[in-house]
Amino acid sequence: MQRPERSRLAPVPMTALGEHLNGYLAVPEGDGPWPGVVLVHEVWGLGENARRHSDHLAELGYLTIAPDLYTEGGRRLCTRQTMAELQAGSGVAFTNLAAARQWLLARPDCTGKAGIIGFCMGGGFALMMADTFDVSSVNYGRVPDEQRLANACPVVGSYGRRDPSLQGAAETLATALTRYGIDYDIKEYPGASHAFMNEVTTDPPWYMRPLLRVVGIRPDPSASTDAWMRIDGFFSRHLR
Repeated sequence: MQRPERSRLAPVPMTALGEHLNGYLAVPEGDGPWPGVVLVHEVWGLGENARRHSDHLAELGYLTIAPDLYTEGGRRLCTRQTMAELQAGSGVAFTNLAAARQWLLARPDCTGKAGIIGFCMGGGFALMMADTFDVSSVNYGRVPDEQRLANACPVVGSYGRRDPSLQGAAETLATALTRYGIDYDIKEYPGASHAFMNEVTTDPPWYMRPLLRVVGIRPDPSASTDAWMRIDGFFSRHLR
């Protein structure tokens, strides 16, 4: 896949990791300014799917940065720590994502509004940080304790009914957001499983791919297209 000229790896200044945190920057065509989006990658790291998702958001008109949460230690060393921080609700990953938001907002080509979108592990972060952004998109991400959502921004969420790891998550999330009076659009796709919005299946290490296929984790282009339409509509309403 040939990258748009404005999409590139970019150093993102971060206080939590010293000098910088690597990230993938996708800039829309034209002169801007544009609303910003922080994209949080899945557990496999800042791979091909995260870059494709970032490019797609740029095509929709969003200035997008996807920070690499595994910059310092790589996937092997950072995965366990990052997942533990997600469970705890605090840590370096949260600090870095907050810094990525500030980095976007400080750019002259950003409108001053920013959303967050996450996939898999990143979806969990998108919900946990929904009280600091203007809009949040969770895609097959873990739902936190209900109290964490009390001050959440508007949320658009997409889940697969055949996802063995997140049974009932869509209903749980919708119930919590309803309780707190938060605007939302949550949908569960009957034929989809986990990671159904991914276009490629090469991000997981080779030894994991057969197992993922066995449990039914594969792209679902139809559900993905619908999910992206809903995300764009929801983001347009709350960011533009």
